[in-house]
Amino acid sequence: MIIDKNKGKLSRRNFLTTGAIATAAVSGFPFVHTSRARQRVRPIKIGVDGCGGRGTGAVENAITAAPDIHLVAVADPFRDRIDNCLKSLRAPTSRRRTGPVPNIEVNEDHIFTGLDCYKQLLETDIDYVILTEPPGFRPRAMLAAIEAGKHVFAEKPVAVDAAGARIVIEAGKLAQKKGLSICIGHDQRHNLRSIELIRRIHDGQIGEITSGRSYYNTGFLWHRGDERPKWTEMEYQCRNWYYFCWLSGDQIGEQTIHCIDATNWVNNGYPVRAIGNGGRQVRTDPKWGNIWDNMTIDYEYPNGAHWMTMMRQWDKCDRFGGDYVSFVVGTKGKADLRAGEITGEKPWKYEGEVPSPKVYEHLELIESIRNGKPMNQAEYSAYSALTAVMGRESCYTGKTLTWDDMLKSELDLFPKKVVFGPAPDHDIPVPGRFDAISRKNI
Repeated sequence: MIIDKNKGKLSRRNFLTTGAIATAAVSGFPFVHTSRARQRVRPIKIGVDGCGGRGTGAVENAITAAPDIHLVAVADPFRDRIDNCLKSLRAPTSRRRTGPVPNIEVNEDHIFTGLDCYKQLLETDIDYVILTEPPGFRPRAMLAAIEAGKHVFAEKPVAVDAAGARIVIEAGKLAQKKGLSICIGHDQRHNLRSIELIRRIHDGQIGEITSGRSYYNTGFLWHRGDERPKWTEMEYQCRNWYYFCWLSGDQIGEQTIHCIDATNWVNNGYPVRAIGNGGRQVRTDPKWGNIWDNMTIDYEYPNGAHWMTMMRQWDKCDRFGGDYVSFVVGTKGKADLRAGEITGEKPWKYEGEVPSPKVYEHLELIESIRNGKPMNQAEYSAYSALTAVMGRESCYTGKTLTWDDMLKSELDLFPKKVVFGPAPDHDIPVPGRFDAISRKNI
């Protein structure tokens, strides 16, 4: 491994003289343009479970990252999403490229639909699977992939509840025994600027951390047309998965997890308690499911440092520096994670090239497979997801929650029966009234 993802530190070898990163530094991007990448390598077959925009993009990222990567199998509950995915990949142009994505080799017998489509996908001869289905399905699909002997790339969040986080940790332990890789799409962990900045923080360049703050403010997102007359409730929720907590984990799980994971990484640990608030002030129509449109949470870490995390999805409102930004305050200086900059006693700014994290993460995974040196990011990603659950449940209930509460939690939002018919019917949480077990206001 080039990088210790848990500590955020580079290995003993100088990172500019190490394989993949050296390629990026001397040749530009994408990596496949280098002589190193043109060497003969073992072909790798990939499959994707979840063929929406992120799944389609992740396939392109993987094939861009290294030579001889072939998409051979696809799965999604809905055939129209698969057709749109393959059409996009085979299109002559897109916003990001000119020419179709190479190595799209999906035959009809390797196309799978239905709510358990990942099971058929894992029966094919793929080497690694891209898990970009709604997050509520992700823990069980990850464990099934490892049991089937497949390497895994999974988007964040890896879980939306405590039960899912435990499944991911179980998958990670099994992957370690079987020599399989698990790579998670936490952007900061695969961003060279963030890696170097956080290494410096851990080395004491800003002194002892005293506080921090993160913002993930966006506008409204997509919504699939309301066709309830012809869709079952389960199909409606799965097609609009972002707006149902059991599928997305709310905004804090699906988006702000980037900030939360970086916060845990910076602090080399997990918060001891959280208290938060928020609500549903702008996005009030029932079509928006049962999630909130804003939250603000105070996380406290073991050394007493407090970290304020703010998020909202309001149109025509300020975003404060873009979609997400994080700042760290120490006794000797401050750090801006997005800018890659430290001010204070020892100022510093990252000046190097920053390859796309969404491509670089696949390069790391591919190299781990080809070099026979598995990477395993399951545990910290599970605990970052649990940190998000901790903040969300504090907001929903209006109560202070502790890390011990989370470790003991039996929260499991996944329905006992997943078929195209009825779907979970959970209330929109009202603090002070919301029961965390029944998911009803009482």
